[in-house]
Amino acid sequence: MAVWDISTLPARDQFSYWHEVICQAFVPLTPHRTTDEDGFAAKVETRRLAGLNRARLRSRPQRTDHGPREVARTDGAYYFVNLQLAGRCITTVGDRTSVVRAGEIVVVDTAEPYFFELDRPWQMLSFRVPHGDLDAKLHGRRPRLGRSVAPTGAGAAVAALMPALWSVDPDAPGSGELAESFATAVAAATAEHAEHPRAGVTRAAVLAHVERHLADRDLTVTAVCRHFAISPRTLHNLFADTGESFAATVRGRRLDRCAAVLTSGTPATVTAVARAHGFDDPTAFARAFRRRFGVSPREMRP
Repeated sequence: MAVWDISTLPARDQFSYWHEVICQAFVPLTPHRTTDEDGFAAKVETRRLAGLNRARLRSRPQRTDHGPREVARTDGAYYFVNLQLAGRCITTVGDRTSVVRAGEIVVVDTAEPYFFELDRPWQMLSFRVPHGDLDAKLHGRRPRLGRSVAPTGAGAAVAALMPALWSVDPDAPGSGELAESFATAVAAATAEHAEHPRAGVTRAAVLAHVERHLADRDLTVTAVCRHFAISPRTLHNLFADTGESFAATVRGRRLDRCAAVLTSGTPATVTAVARAHGFDDPTAFARAFRRRFGVSPREMRP
């Protein structure tokens, strides 16, 4: 179990540390303060359970973005199933905005942009589920993303399971079966009918489009799905057997392009090359570049 209690820090340091914590505990996120109060008291606890990563959070009012830039920096593909315990979470996915109140759940996908507006002190249970674990229960359908699910029917089962699963010891017998039951309940509560994708769309076609548009700022799941007239789920399924998500594939191709430009003898700075290919954070770019090639961007120059 990991615990981050931001309230123990000096008030001037609390918000910046909160930003670090939520990115470490979840996926790349960008929080924004929405009040001028001193300090930013908050607490995050995380626990594993088989394939699930469980988290309990409480914090102050804020806006939290997982936009296209954050999606591009996300490793792996996951769903977050959030149970609102106190306050409310105004959730936006695509062109849909839903108010999630205490006792209700909502599902978001890390491979797609989503935005949270938390306009009062709040508490939440948030379970991270790998795409494959939930997709296996959806049987070709996809979850209704960004829509509040009331605690009735299958939604009541999810709302009851999450607090119960929070207290389960990860080493307890049957923990894997419990995690699987949770995925089944979430699928039952949130599944919608599968869309029929436009015929003829292949991974090769998507990759060709990616190669042509590596310098585009809007090379996102949403933009690519709009171009090919397919659903995000269909796009993710095209990459399901590659070992890399669509977002990771785009990031890798962009890094490869940056490496090619740097080795060509370009007079452009490393920062300019990175920015031209969607990497606005020089530190994050250098770290990702070294992970992929084993050297820094500067060391790649001839």
